[in-house]
Amino acid sequence: MEKKDITNREDVFLLVSTFYEKIKKDETLGPFFLNVIKDWEEHLQHLTTFWESSLFMKTRYHGNPLEVHAKVDKENNNSITELHFGIWLNLWYQTIDELFVGDYAENAKRRARKMGTFLYLKIFEARN
Repeated sequence: MEKKDITNREDVFLLVSTFYEKIKKDETLGPFFLNVIKDWEEHLQHLTTFWESSLFMKTRYHGNPLEVHAKVDKENNNSITELHFGIWLNLWYQTIDELFVGDYAENAKRRARKMGTFLYLKIFEARN
């Protein structure tokens, strides 16, 4: 299969759904996600909208990722570390590289790196 860039919602959904299949199987991250997410189809659609909004500025995402992640951290005895974000980011990059190539694909990597750093710092701040 010849790779192309991320160009539409269907591409974003492919990226998000493929990525979360990896997350579910990961021995470190899987338990966090499998314990929290009850409706995977809804979650995948929600995150597809998030990434579509982030990459293309076309749709409007409604949600508060910081609040959700801080809550998950608290419910897990403040056990989320930079290791978790590192694994998450590596799986994200791996998934993008397997499926896509181009400017939007590279932008998805940059945005994920910035978002991961921001979320981790804000989770840490929320502990105090």
